[in-house]
Amino acid sequence: MSVLLDRASGLAQRRPRLALALLCLALFLPGFFTIPATDRDESRFAQATRQMLDSGDYVHIRVGPDERNKKPVGIHWAQAASVQVLDAVGLATRRDIWAYRVPSLAGAILAVLATFQFGRALVGRRAALLGAAMLAGCMVLVVEAHIAKTDAALLATITAAMGLFGAAYLRPARFTARHATAFWLILGLGILLKGPIAPMVPLFAGLTLALMDGGKGRRLHAPWFRALRAAWGVPLMLAVTLPWFAAIGIATEGRFFAQAIGDDMLGKVGQGDEKHWGPPGYYLLTFAIAAFPSAWIAVMAARHVWAGRAQAPVRFLLAWIVPTWLLFEAVATKLPHYVMPTYPAVMLLAAMWALDPLRLEPPRWLRWLALGLLAAVALGLGAVAVVVPFVVTGHEPLGALLAVPAAALLLWLVWREARQARWARAAGVGVVAAIPLYATILEGTFPRIEPLWVAPRLEAMLAERAPGLRPQDFALTSHAEPSTRFHVGTEIHMLARGEEVARFLAASPGRVVAVGNRAEADFRREAERLGIQPTEIGQLPGYNYTRGRHLTLLLFRL
Repeated sequence: MSVLLDRASGLAQRRPRLALALLCLALFLPGFFTIPATDRDESRFAQATRQMLDSGDYVHIRVGPDERNKKPVGIHWAQAASVQVLDAVGLATRRDIWAYRVPSLAGAILAVLATFQFGRALVGRRAALLGAAMLAGCMVLVVEAHIAKTDAALLATITAAMGLFGAAYLRPARFTARHATAFWLILGLGILLKGPIAPMVPLFAGLTLALMDGGKGRRLHAPWFRALRAAWGVPLMLAVTLPWFAAIGIATEGRFFAQAIGDDMLGKVGQGDEKHWGPPGYYLLTFAIAAFPSAWIAVMAARHVWAGRAQAPVRFLLAWIVPTWLLFEAVATKLPHYVMPTYPAVMLLAAMWALDPLRLEPPRWLRWLALGLLAAVALGLGAVAVVVPFVVTGHEPLGALLAVPAAALLLWLVWREARQARWARAAGVGVVAAIPLYATILEGTFPRIEPLWVAPRLEAMLAERAPGLRPQDFALTSHAEPSTRFHVGTEIHMLARGEEVARFLAASPGRVVAVGNRAEADFRREAERLGIQPTEIGQLPGYNYTRGRHLTLLLFRL
């Protein structure tokens, strides 16, 4: 491992962008092609994009017959372009979920490269390289790179925009109109991905910097504001976004804005949306997990970073982190990726501390706490990889058995460097050693827990037991997950009750239904009342991980 790390370090010094890209691929590709469509967000996003491709309507966002007025259209356009290109060259089809994940993979890689590119002016080349590598290894980014939704792509736009903002803050006189154009165009793309989140981060950072630089009793001080050229930059940003917003507003008669702003965005502020509630402090408490295996370095660096807050680069990075982090701590709905837009700045500060020969060393108790958190998360991941398959299936795939040794190897390698206070090397070792741990889980374990993947197995069973069945002739109850629509077909009928499924089956010959075991009694009772005798053609046991319960789908036809 030491030889491998030394060679990787040599490549990183000669060709840092190539080294970072290869690191990202090693971290992100395991499981990328083999994990089926996950519920619920990924399948919703991918299904909406698939319906755009099928219908040719690139304005509306729909999942099945329902409008999905929650997020803007940017990620769907990116996914549609990805799928069409891959389909044209024969690498994938509209049925392959990984084709919809390519924008997330690209976004994660671009975020890492942008962290290095713009971080050099803030913390120096070596620290920017280490910080970018640490970001690449963060568990939350590794997960988001595997999911066909907005957040990895959003991170790329925010990182690039904040990098340009940092250049304007440090050297406003050298910030050109071309830089300002890039800044506002990137924010426009960010708005098309996830609405106000992209401009919110630089807005909050700018207000914080103006207050900090102004000092007590003085006016707001923001020489960088003129450099950003907001007078024509804001209209440029709006020119990128307004055409689609106007089109969707007209097409939905204003429903998009009422639902996206009123129901989705504001609905998350006061109460936990879809049961994703968390108390203030949630992101701080879960940071060791979300930022594994690099969180421990950030914990060690905290005292040094705060002491150096008078330095302009440190001040800028703190202004990037603190107000955005506090906002999401205050919002009732909590999901681990919400504070991910602050992670590039966190990792740059941690890397700066690790490489600073004059750094403030943490007290002994903090070292033990940081390394203890690292050990707890690493061993916890290994344990989960073993326990979850056993609970669901009664046995473990080979990858699960390798997860604990991979976690132990990571801890041993990090500890060997950390006990000699070689913090930068320990951080780098941790990221490289996370590759086999992630691979054992994402490639060797997760895709192989068959009961989790109800939809692709249902698709295969229908192809075998009811060949040629049209999606509109199929209905199911008790498993109304969006992955089922993605795998089986857009036109399937998702019904709420067993009685409805029985009536659907009786209404026309050639139909097939899937009935959950909880709805079987109601289905059979209604079938008897209707005078039909359904023939069972298969049973599909599974585990609905979104609800945390076992289920069995029973397939019937007349």
